[in-house]
Amino acid sequence: MADDTEVIMDVPLKGIKRVPRTKRAPHAIKLIKKHVARHRKVDIEDIWIDDVLNEHIWARGIQKPPVKVRVKTSKWEDGRTDVLLYDEDE
Repeated sequence: MADDTEVIMDVPLKGIKRVPRTKRAPHAIKLIKKHVARHRKVDIEDIWIDDVLNEHIWARGIQKPPVKVRVKTSKWEDGRTDVLLYDEDE
């Protein structure tokens, strides 16, 4: 099976409700990395989060990140994986 270079996926962030309110946005970033690492079969250290996605997570503050987010992942030959906020207009 050939590995696609770009994949669009929905990342559920319901697990952020289990952490204290003042740690939810950083935990949401960790959950995104964990989800992408599991489904793209890469190491967490090789995942790069885009600035636009980071700002989308932090837009409503540290206490109220979104419950789910749609991302586009790009896998490179050197092992790095970029995670971008999915834009339907592209």
